[in-house]
Amino acid sequence: MNGLLGGKRIVVTGAARGLGYHFAKSCAEQGAAVVMCDILNGELAESAHGLSKQGFAIESHVIDLADPHSIEQVFCAIGEQGQIDGLVNNAAMATGVGGKNMLDYDPDLWDRVMSVNVKGTWMVTRAAVPLLREGTAIVNVASDTALWGAPRLMAYVASKGAVIAMTRSMARELGEKRIRINAIAPGLTRVEATEYVPAERHQLYENGRALTGAQQPEDVTGSVVWLLSDLSRFVTGQLIPVNGGFVFN
Repeated sequence: MNGLLGGKRIVVTGAARGLGYHFAKSCAEQGAAVVMCDILNGELAESAHGLSKQGFAIESHVIDLADPHSIEQVFCAIGEQGQIDGLVNNAAMATGVGGKNMLDYDPDLWDRVMSVNVKGTWMVTRAAVPLLREGTAIVNVASDTALWGAPRLMAYVASKGAVIAMTRSMARELGEKRIRINAIAPGLTRVEATEYVPAERHQLYENGRALTGAQQPEDVTGSVVWLLSDLSRFVTGQLIPVNGGFVFN
């Protein structure tokens, strides 16, 4: 029961690796029982097993955010084990979605990105709300690319801008249920999903931050833990950039 999230049960999507894994680990370290969800079956099983071996309370479910039936099934299974106290909407298509000029962007790729990053976030939230206790919280993971308009990444940027807008609208609707929902906008972080990003883009970020240097997962997780905790019980509908001061909100 110790820690900022002691006694809480938190769902994290996209939890097999990258930022999602670090969100799950940080929540567990702060006392939460964590439900890890991801489409990457093998990596999810390995990550969940690794955290379980450290003594954390972990369960895992394979989920496909592009498949409404998959989302419904997973949250039905989660609900069979009881209510939840928080949700981190982290899962998104990020790798392989950029590089093309907007004039050459593939419309089918655009649709896939929107299906997962926007519709998937909405549908996961819709499925989770009936399981959330009063006074609990949701954190949506956006991106600071939506604040400064990163080039050659249009579908991803647009999808994360939509996540920010949805967060604000959802906050108005969920407030009557005493459920808080906020978004964070991380900057370019050193995780598996950003290994494809050209070195010059990493350099642009690292030199352009008020707090110069590379951003690590541990630089982001504290904001999520705080937003899930009772310390932020009167904060909702907000966007918190977590990028070392590369761009301000």
